[in-house]
Amino acid sequence: MLLGAFGLLRRRDAVWSIGFALVAKAAGRGFRWSAARLGVPSSTVRGWLRRFATHAEEVRVWFTVLAHDLDPLLPRIDPTGTPFADAVEAVGMAARAAEARLGSGAGWGFVSRASAGKILANTGCPWAATG
Repeated sequence: MLLGAFGLLRRRDAVWSIGFALVAKAAGRGFRWSAARLGVPSSTVRGWLRRFATHAEEVRVWFTVLAHDLDPLLPRIDPTGTPFADAVEAVGMAARAAEARLGSGAGWGFVSRASAGKILANTGCPWAATG
């Protein structure tokens, strides 16, 4: 099965829905708030947020490097206060850099493609060093 840019591996919800919940959490909103706005069960959103938090540092590093590869003139990405929010900020910076370099339509679809659909991987971080 091919994974479109609108989804993530083993997730049936659209990547933009998951992205909405990630951004809301980074801004201080709880999982119930996002679940109510998205019309999905609270347990689903809580699961997304927990899974993302598990690999937040690896996600931050991956997308920070990717953002600067796409735009070497990007300023330093300043810490936001939590590892979760730092990772979301790096993902956003990379998506914006992709948008500027590759044209419209990047956004969360870019995030899905850049992570091979594994930004919420439950079998270990897809970017962790091996060996």
